[in-house]
Amino acid sequence: MSDTDADLRFMREAIALARANAAAGGRPFGAVLVRDGEILARAANRIHETGDPTAHAELLAIREAASRLGPQLDGCAIYASGHPCPMCLAAMHLSGIAAAWYAYSNEDGAPYGLSTAAIYAQLALPPAQQSLPLRRLRPPEEAGLYQQWARRRT
Repeated sequence: MSDTDADLRFMREAIALARANAAAGGRPFGAVLVRDGEILARAANRIHETGDPTAHAELLAIREAASRLGPQLDGCAIYASGHPCPMCLAAMHLSGIAAAWYAYSNEDGAPYGLSTAAIYAQLALPPAQQSLPLRRLRPPEEAGLYQQWARRRT
C-alpha cells in the first residue's frame, strides 16, 4: 500500500501542529483524525498547559471527534507526528479507528526522552511481572455489578 497525496497532506498537518506546540513550550506531538478524506479533529499535546499526563495529541483528537460522533470512530484514520504510546494506541483500538500513521518512531525519539518503548516492553510482560502492581481486590459483599449494567442495557 502506498501513501497517497492526501495521507501526506494529513501527516504534514500533524507535524505542523507538533512543531507549533514545541515552539510554544509543549512537547512535539500533533495529531489529525480523518474520515472519508475530511479532517474531523486536530490536536497538539497539551500536557504543558493542563498538567494532565493523558493530554496527548491523539487522545485529544479522539475526544474531540467522539464528542460529535459518539464513542465509535469506525472508518476513521489518525495521523500522528510520533509513534503512539500504548495509552493512545489502546484508545484507537477501543474507539474503532481503522488505521494509524506516524512520522517519527520510538527509536527517533529515544535520544530526546520521547520514546515509549519501555512502556510497551512493560505491557508485554504478564501483569504479575510488571513494575506497576496490578492486583484484584473485590470486597466480600460485592457482587452483580456487571449484571446490573447488562440489565440496564436491555
